[in-house]
Amino acid sequence: MNYRMTRSFSALALALLLAGCASLAPEYQRPEAPVPASWSGTPAEQAPAVPLRWQDFVADERLRVLVQQALQNNRDLRQTLLNVEAVRAQYQIQRADRLPSVGLQAGGTRQRTPADLSGTGTATTQGNYQVGLGVTAFELDLFGRVRSLTDAALQDYLATEQGAQAARISLVGQVIESFLTHDGARRRLQLAQQTLQAREQSLNLTARRRASGTATALDHQEALGLAEQARAEFERNQRELQQANNALRLLTGSDAADLDLTAASDGTPALVQDIAAGAPSDLLARRPDIVAAEHQLRARHADIGAARAAFFPRITLTGLVGSSSNELSNLFRAGQGTWSFAPQLTLPIFDGGRNRAGLTLAEVRRDAAVARYEGSIQTAFREVADALAATDTLRREEAARLVLVRSSQEALRLAEVRYRGGVDSHLRYLEAQRSAYASQLAYIETSTQRQIALATLFRALGGGWSL
Repeated sequence: MNYRMTRSFSALALALLLAGCASLAPEYQRPEAPVPASWSGTPAEQAPAVPLRWQDFVADERLRVLVQQALQNNRDLRQTLLNVEAVRAQYQIQRADRLPSVGLQAGGTRQRTPADLSGTGTATTQGNYQVGLGVTAFELDLFGRVRSLTDAALQDYLATEQGAQAARISLVGQVIESFLTHDGARRRLQLAQQTLQAREQSLNLTARRRASGTATALDHQEALGLAEQARAEFERNQRELQQANNALRLLTGSDAADLDLTAASDGTPALVQDIAAGAPSDLLARRPDIVAAEHQLRARHADIGAARAAFFPRITLTGLVGSSSNELSNLFRAGQGTWSFAPQLTLPIFDGGRNRAGLTLAEVRRDAAVARYEGSIQTAFREVADALAATDTLRREEAARLVLVRSSQEALRLAEVRYRGGVDSHLRYLEAQRSAYASQLAYIETSTQRQIALATLFRALGGGWSL
């Protein structure tokens, strides 16, 4: 290849790489967060919340094992991660359009012309062989159209990646809530079993008192009714415990029965009991769904740039540098070098309003993305505010119900003593049994709901993002 061909190829390569740096996309500005500066009932200035990993939030070792199993085996999460890989591949395909595709091109033709069609009056055979490096229809991005499309693909990919992060956090929260639901069902089952045993003993006592003439048939029927009610509650709680175990199996993608979840814990709370909420503005960085919505908003801004660039001329280049000959044997001999350079300019004049409609569509989608972004912030604010209210009120409610449990148990003990001593009627003793059982059941449900509210607050704050 001689010097002139080398210089021509260098000029062609330089032209191919000089894609325009201009962008017609509007300058991005983050919309103002449409939420108050502080949570309701909390001071305006407070210490920022420290990002908390789920490993630090979860204190129960059994629950940690379940969360790890879910992150490894959950099928829904696996599908979400595969969708992220698909969007990543789409972004890489779009990004490749910003660089020329250089390929080895080779071709040849062999043609015979009969005598009656030949200009010389004799039959001729002609050949044409060519080989070289070629570029086909590479667009010089003078107005940033390709760049804008690449930016949009990148932001869509980042949004999908944040969506996968949100799916991880959601899965962690679901496993925690299912574990707490399972634990609450186990505690209710234990209470129902203890209550059933106590009421069967009371039924036997009433039967003996009836045989001795100190209890009536009505007393016996009331005691029998309470015993059967406890039996029905036992079966109901047994069913709820099995269903909670099935939910854990589905979330973890494995057999949760491998862990001893039926055993009582050592009294250590399964979760960290105090979480700093921080300021509402912290959600903009911590909540993956909000970050994803902002990436989508940036992508729609880039789409506007591509739609605007469609109004301007589009220049594409096609070129080839190589060797050609009419004989295959002479293809690579000296002096057979060849090159071609074919720029093409396309300027839209009349398209039936297609480009104008495309720009309008891009702007409408941008406005919709703004509304979606602001809606994500408002939803996040409400979720955190609701979770804060729940954790605060449930904490006080749990303390009050614990006092009520102790009071009702003492009242039951006194009612049993007075009934056995013949001071009070059997009806008052049965009422004390009902009251004690109801207060214990309400306490278990309230304590379970408070722990679930903590898990909800953790997830609403975007906790666990450092997975």
